[in-house]
Amino acid sequence: MKIVDTTISEVKIIEPALFDDARGFFFESFNQAKFEAAIGRSVNFVQDNHSRSVKNVLRGLHYQLPSHAQAKLVRCILGEVFDVAVDIRQSSPTFGQWVGVYLSAENKRQLWIPEGFAHGFLTISEQADVLYKATDYYFPDNERCICWSDSVIAINWNMDFNPLLSDKDRQGLKLNDAQVFE
Repeated sequence: MKIVDTTISEVKIIEPALFDDARGFFFESFNQAKFEAAIGRSVNFVQDNHSRSVKNVLRGLHYQLPSHAQAKLVRCILGEVFDVAVDIRQSSPTFGQWVGVYLSAENKRQLWIPEGFAHGFLTISEQADVLYKATDYYFPDNERCICWSDSVIAINWNMDFNPLLSDKDRQGLKLNDAQVFE
């Protein structure tokens, strides 16, 4: 496993050691001990989620407030997505900044997104399946959504079209109006 730092030190790209030959490939997609050593702390994943999206679907920017904040380990097992983490910790020097990474079945990369970050992705391929592990259960009362197109955050989604959004995502708040982490 190779850990790649991003412009926000707490957000990490994880690249697996891949073994492939004429038969196919093998890689270890998760190893608790190696993962914790790589990020420098203990984690307890309690829920695995799987979403399927068609091309041009944008999901996010989602997060859960304390006391049910979620950290996520995200990967794409079919197709390709542009995955984004936004720092929403007011006390952080990187508050409002974002990291974007292409995750795909081909590159097998994963993105570690700690608590205190909003998460979203844009589907690049005709279809994409995204799996992610979460450190807390889904609590609808704690869930929040920040607007994907907030000009304060200014995510470069690299698109020239209007994405397909859920009603929830259409109603996302601007960062300056949202409840965030202290």
